Amino acid sequence: MPSKPSKPRWERAAAVLLALLVWQAAAAALGSALLLVSPLRVLQRLSELALEPQFYAAVGFSFVRIVAGFLLGLCCGTLLAAAASRWHLAEVLLWPYMTVIKTTPVASFIILCLIWLDSSSLPVFISFLMVLPIVYANMLEGIRQTDPKLLEMAGLFRARAGRRLLYIYLPQLRPYLTTACSVALGLSWKAGIAAEVIGIPSGSIGERLYEAKVYLSSADLFAWTVVIIAVSIAFEKLFLWLLRVGYRRLERL
Repeated sequence: MPSKPSKPRWERAAAVLLALLVWQAAAAALGSALLLVSPLRVLQRLSELALEPQFYAAVGFSFVRIVAGFLLGLCCGTLLAAAASRWHLAEVLLWPYMTVIKTTPVASFIILCLIWLDSSSLPVFISFLMVLPIVYANMLEGIRQTDPKLLEMAGLFRARAGRRLLYIYLPQLRPYLTTACSVALGLSWKAGIAAEVIGIPSGSIGERLYEAKVYLSSADLFAWTVVIIAVSIAFEKLFLWLLRVGYRRLERL
């Protein structure tokens, strides 16, 4: 039925509205803007921030670096997965690095990397580190799950590596790539902003969050958090849409 696709959207909208009402009620019950600011005050502060030129500069600063780290992690994770699937020695050698990255707290990496990198490069590297093992694990599993009969047929017809990649591997890897990107995108923003809050690079969202904490400005803290969530979700939707478009064009070849 035509109404079925729109039903989940209405459910999600109702859930968000209910959450906002609970938030408003909790803020009214506490009666202290320092402890919990109301959503209406956050919206008001957000509209004020949107009029400041520094607002867009901070969003652009963080966006470019976090997205750069994500894309770098996506490319490197895919290439390393391809190498590990082809050579067992490569997988063995990569195992300790991937294990350490997955199990080490993000804060430890951030503090350690502050010794090596300047604060403006920190969100790029931290986002890259967090994305790398997720992409690597998913892509390696996807390559291993590729239908061996298709590869055998490609070998019989002596298909070139480019054609195998285009017509066998990429279609087979689609669910693994989509899952990896969906998980890694959110994590890259969390880790990147955490790196900015600790490293405090000038002109970043992390710096504005740190200033909100220093000046005990709950409205600014919540407003910038809303910005982070909105930008993260918007980029995730855009990237996954571009991925779907790319696969649709691939299916037409």
